[in-house]
This record gives sequence, structure tokens and C-alpha cells, in this order.
Amino acid sequence: MVKNNMMRSLTPVLSFLIILGAVFLSFYTLMPSSNEEKYVPPSEFSVDRAMTPLLEITKKPHYTGSDAHEEVRSIIIKELHKAGLEPHIQEGFSLNSASKTLAKPVNIVAKFPGTNPGKSVLLLSHYDSALVPSFGAADAASGVVTILESVRAYLASGARPRNDIIVLFTDAEEFGLDGARLFVEEHPWAKNVAVALNFEARGTSGPGNMILETNGGNAELLKHFLAANPKYPVASSLMYSVYKMLPNDTDSTILREEGDIDGYFFAFIDNHFHYHTALDTYYNLDRNSLMHQGSYLLPLLHHFADADLSNLKSGKDHVYFNFPFAGIINYPFHWVIPMVVIAGVVFVVLMAVGFRRKKIYRKAVTKGFLVFTACLILTGLVGYFGWKLIGILYPSYAEIQQGFPYNGHWYIAFFVSLSIAVVTFILGRGTVQKEDVSSFLVAPLFYWLVLNALLAIYLKGAGYFIIPVFFALAAFRISFFQNPPVLLFTLLAIPALVIFSPLIQFFPVGLGLKMVFISCLFTTLLLGMIWPVWATFSKRRWISKAAAIIAFGFFITAHFSSNFNDIRKKPNSLVYFEDADKATAYWTTYDKKRDSWNSQLIPTVTDNFPFESPYSKYGIVYQSYSETSAAGFEKANVAISLDTVIDGERHLKFSIQPQRRINFLELQTENLPKVSSLSFNGHTMELDSLPKEYRGTANNALIRYLVPHSQEPLDVSIQYIAEDNLSLKILEYSFDLMEQEKLDVPPRETWMMPKPFVLTDAVVVKQEVLF
Repeated sequence: MVKNNMMRSLTPVLSFLIILGAVFLSFYTLMPSSNEEKYVPPSEFSVDRAMTPLLEITKKPHYTGSDAHEEVRSIIIKELHKAGLEPHIQEGFSLNSASKTLAKPVNIVAKFPGTNPGKSVLLLSHYDSALVPSFGAADAASGVVTILESVRAYLASGARPRNDIIVLFTDAEEFGLDGARLFVEEHPWAKNVAVALNFEARGTSGPGNMILETNGGNAELLKHFLAANPKYPVASSLMYSVYKMLPNDTDSTILREEGDIDGYFFAFIDNHFHYHTALDTYYNLDRNSLMHQGSYLLPLLHHFADADLSNLKSGKDHVYFNFPFAGIINYPFHWVIPMVVIAGVVFVVLMAVGFRRKKIYRKAVTKGFLVFTACLILTGLVGYFGWKLIGILYPSYAEIQQGFPYNGHWYIAFFVSLSIAVVTFILGRGTVQKEDVSSFLVAPLFYWLVLNALLAIYLKGAGYFIIPVFFALAAFRISFFQNPPVLLFTLLAIPALVIFSPLIQFFPVGLGLKMVFISCLFTTLLLGMIWPVWATFSKRRWISKAAAIIAFGFFITAHFSSNFNDIRKKPNSLVYFEDADKATAYWTTYDKKRDSWNSQLIPTVTDNFPFESPYSKYGIVYQSYSETSAAGFEKANVAISLDTVIDGERHLKFSIQPQRRINFLELQTENLPKVSSLSFNGHTMELDSLPKEYRGTANNALIRYLVPHSQEPLDVSIQYIAEDNLSLKILEYSFDLMEQEKLDVPPRETWMMPKPFVLTDAVVVKQEVLF
């Protein structure tokens, strides 16, 4: 008897430890741990070896057209030569009519010929950093060195590939995916590429997520991925659906859309606050994330080097997800609806059995629905309005456009803990009796079935959400027993804990903290699913109190890490804008609230800047400005080479040649006449696709030209109705504001950095030309 009492008292403790262990396991098994203290054979991927060229690549910001960009290209070419490859340069103009962008990317291309050449494997990353002072360590020097080190290790193994292996480091990816477009459209090797492996980053840490890029079904690509057998696969068919919701495209998008080249896209996305900033450095890059990328590429390289690449296309799609120690679990899309239907039928049958055996009661079921629905509504509202309130209390977070502040993980922990506290408080105060376990479980199971039914119709990639429901149905059946084994309830909860715990963190990390309410809802749904476990805890009220105390601790921690410092730098902006025609000038900023640095030049706030803001990823525009004296920068020279009228149409050709070193040129027009032909630097613009806005930023740009290092002019050829006037605005941007002696800009303080995703630290010179 004493032994039985002891077991009953220890069972809740053991169950609680199993739950914590399952949650820990769900994160711990996602990625490898880099340990460079041990010897790594030449034929294996070494983080230490990969970090050596990464240090050289990331010494300076190296956006396309910069001096450092040329230096980085030389470093990469040297590394390819060291690996035994013979790289060459592919250079040419690339025009994107949809984004109204023109660039002249310089791609680095190399090939290791196979013994039976035909179809090729493409290893892909980009080597330009973002168009702000970003050092680009993660995005995407990590991808560059992952490929360099993996190719070196592959060749060191003595293997001779059956298929050609092409290495491609694209340029101008950050501007408009222009290097990938140039490769697909003009490089002769592109037509033989059967599969591409692209390595990217949208942060500086976290597991590398595998995402499939395909125009058809994913079944064949998934089969090859499983055959390669990487040790730490992190992948789900849901991830690509979420990825498509983000305002991000990659070179893989171009390969798939323009070249019908399917492939794999690998990216880590945590520490999003470093993305495209001056903090994307060698020292902030997580070595484990780099190790994870290598753990993907090397086995995939060995596999695809000798695989049959003749038929990677498929008309079938599979649901897939990773599970600790089991790797990737997958099944066809057409199983999703039947699985939901089966789960629904089982649920109804068990309900009938429960009512017949008087294990569940209508009154208790109704009460359970009311209580659990209240929990869902309350936690959802707490997450949604709670984050809005935090935004009001800490307005400086608005300057981080990515939507994920430096202390974002503490806020996720706070909201998850708070949700646990709310749910356990409501359910732990006698609202739900211990003997009503079966009746209460009806409501969570119903909501999970409804969610899965909706997913089966609208988002089949999340079809694996039904798997834990089957285990919960088993727990539902076991709850009918007289003395159900609590540990069995705990074991049946493990799949739900392992599958959904990482997702609770993933949504706000992937989509921004404005989506933290999804984490709150998932936490509530998960708690409902594992109710049979913690319903047996005699001290349920203490769970609520402990969770509330822990939540308070997380909030306090977030508060004390809400300030900016030398590690958590404040993003700010400053632009000098000169109207060359009127000899007037302005200081302007994208910041919603000026700080001690830019307020020195913008002492008073004047809203509604009189000139149009350039495109920015998140649609941010100039917020305030102040007039200043014009420094007199030279404006571009406009030279007309052809101006004639043929059959009522004016044929006009002219060149815009900068008279100072610039990085970016935008051509704007407010009233474009009826145009029959338009081209830039010999590339024809598709007139039907000219948008008025692009990704949330409405402007009158006719073309946005990323000026190459050689400072080649913008050559324009246009044909339009002769009686119409053509008025153009020319805006020239140089990213050298901080080096301009005539402007005498004070240096930033050490806890500040340039704001990402906008053209800041720039000298802008505007002129208008009437033809």
C-alpha cells in the first residue's frame, strides 16, 4: 500500500518531467552542435575551415557596385581555384519589368565535370550584401562558405561525380534577384540544370529549414532528400506555405519561375533583428547554424553527384514533417482528407460510447465547451492586444521594421507562459472536476478536428497536424477506464508536444511578434489536448501561480533588455536630399522618432516631405525633414543621341551619365505618355507589367537602376505619341553620406547603426528634364 501511494505521488512529478523532456527534445534535436576542438577529417565538413574565408569576406559591407564587392569576388575566385575549380565570370545587364529594376550583376560560375555529363547539379548562393552597411555574414556569406567547404570536402574524399556539378555565386540578389535571372536567361549551362541547392539566411542563428521549390509536386524531390539522409532534417510541408506569405523571394524563385528548375532552399531565420543590418557579422553568426547547413549540403552533394537526374518532376505532393530520431515522416496529400474523416468518425464513435457508458455527460461537455472557448478567446486577445500594448509602452520597437526586437524571444516566452497561467487558472479553480476529464476533452478534440478540416481544404501542407489528434483520441478512449494510467496519457501526449512546441516559437520568429497571438492559441490548444495528464495533478492551482510568476520574470527580463546599447544597436537613418534645379536642400529621415544623432541636423519636425520616397521593403517613407543650405553636388549629364518623329511617334534616345560616383539611380515620371516601346541599356521593358506600386510602396518610378562599379550610364530608348510631353525626374543616390567632407555629418554614437531596408546614409541629387 505504501509503495502504491508513493507511486501515485511520484506519477505527476514523473509526468511533468516527461513533458519538459519532450519539449526540450523537440528543440535540442533540431540541429547539430559545432565542436571544432576535435579533429575533422578533410573529407568532412568543418565549421572552422569554413569560417576562415568567411572572415575575409565579411570584413566590409560588400553590396553590388561597392569597392569591397570587387574584393570579395577576388577572394571567392581564389578559394575556388584552391578547391581545384576553374571559375569564370558571367556579366551582363538584367531587367525586371515587374519590379522596375535594372542591374548589371557579375556572377561567379564554375563546374566540376562529371564522368557521364548531361544533367547538372547546381550549388547556389549569392555573394552581395544588402544595400545598407551590412557585413552579410549570414546573408549570404554563410551560404558561400557552406558551398566552398562542402565542395572542398567532396573533392577531398576522392569521389568522381557522375553528373556535372555547377557552382554559382550570384550577384545583385539583394536588389532584385538579378544574377539568378541573368544565369537562367543567358548562361548556356542553365539549360542542363536538373536540380538546384540554394543556401540562404534571414537571420544569424537557428536551424536551417529545408524548403522545396517546385512548379509541380514535391514527391520526387522529397524521395531524393530522404535518400541523401541528412542527419538533422528540419522540414515541413507547412514551411513553404509560410515562406510564401513573407515579403521575400530568393534566387530559387527565379530558377523555378524563369527556368523551371526545381530544387531545395535552405535557410536559418532566427535572430531576425540582425537581418540586413550592420550586426550581420562574423561574430554574430551562430556556428551551429553554419554546421547545420553543412550537414545538409555534403550528403546531398554525394547523393546528387551520382543520382539519376532524368526525372525529378512529379505530379504528386506529399505532406512531410520532421520528428526526433525518426527523421522525415511523409505521406501523400490525398491521404489528408481521409485521415481527417477517419479521425472525425472515431471521435463521433467514442462520443457515442462515452455517453452510453456514462463516462461523458452533456452538462459537463457543454461546460467544457464554454470554458475552453473562453480560454481560446482570452489567450488570443491577450496575445493580440498585449503585443499592441507593448508597442505603445516601448515605441522604439517600431524602428525595427522586421517586427522582431532584440528581446523578442523573451516576449515569446512571456506570452506562452502567460497563456499557460491563464488556462491553468481557469481550469484549476474547480471549473473542471477531475472526474470530468473525458467530458472536458471533447471541446479541445472538436476544435482540433475543425482546424484540421480547414487545413485539409485550404492548406494541405499542414495536414500532419492530424497526427497528434489520433494520439489524443487514444487518450480520450483510455480516459473512460476506471483508473486510467496517467503515464500512458503522458506518453500519448509526446507527439503533440514534439511537433507543436517548435511551431509555437516558429510563428512569431518567422512572421514577427505581431503574430504572437497564434502562439497563444496554439499553446491553449496544446494544453487542451494534454488535459488528461495535468488534470491528475492535485496542485493544479500552483501550476497557474508558477506560470504567472515565470511570465512576470520573462517580462521583467524583456524590459531590462529593451534598451539599445553597443550590442543591441538602434537603427536610425539620415538622408541629404538636394534639388539641383532649385539649389535647395533638405535633411530627412525614415525614423518615426528622431534621436540624439539625426536631431542635430533635423532640429524641428516638419512632416510631409515634398518629394517622393524610393521603394522600400516594408513601405516606409520619409517621416520628417528640415531645410538646409545646398552643397552643390554635380548632377548627371543627359545626352540625347536620337530625337525624331516617325508616323506620329516620337523616337527618343538619351543617356544619363553621372558626374560623381553614385550607387543607385531612379527615373520617375508622374504622367507617362502612351508608350509603344521602352528599353533600358538594350533591354526591353514589358509595358503591360509596369506596376504603380511594388510590394507596398507606391511610387512613380519608371526604372530603378543599380549602378555598376564601372559607372556605366543609363541608356534609355522610348517611343511615344509625338504631341505628348515627357517629363522625367532623375534621382541619383550615393551611399557615402558619412564620408562627405562638405556636409560634415556627425558620427553615430556606438549604440547606433544604419536602418536596414531603406536607402539611408545617402546623398540624393534630383533634377527634372522636360523633353
